[in-house]
Amino acid sequence: MGSDSDLPVMQAAADILEELDIKFEMTVVSAHRTPDRMYDYAKNAKRKGISAIIAGAGGAAHLPGMVASITTLPVIGVPIKSSNSIDGWDSILSILQMPNGIPVATVALNGAKNAGLLAARMLSISDKEVAKQLKSYQSSMKKAVLKKAANVEKSQKK
Repeated sequence: MGSDSDLPVMQAAADILEELDIKFEMTVVSAHRTPDRMYDYAKNAKRKGISAIIAGAGGAAHLPGMVASITTLPVIGVPIKSSNSIDGWDSILSILQMPNGIPVATVALNGAKNAGLLAARMLSISDKEVAKQLKSYQSSMKKAVLKKAANVEKSQKK
């Protein structure tokens, strides 16, 4: 993430990756305040065994795109509504509108959980255990919705 103030949003990615038993690391790498650190992180991520990068950033939100310009790994951008944000649109557009050749998958504003799930889906292509965990997760979502539907229907019969 670009700042530790992004942690409350980005924690959702960590939580879902943990739930799916996927190893991850989380740190602060600012595209503007620590460009050398950002470059080193992106350049060495694959060698460290990282398979995908989730980059959350608010405001000008250059982190996902700059990381994607350095690495060949998939980068998932999480636009974050920050204190100096223009309702989050500055972050969304900064991450979404990448030039040709620098792809960044972009999730919804503050959508870190979906970023974690998208990374898991990418990993599931070659990791059967992750695929199994995702299938179980989807099944639990289905069961939760069906239970809620039954409760709503039951309350209407009274």
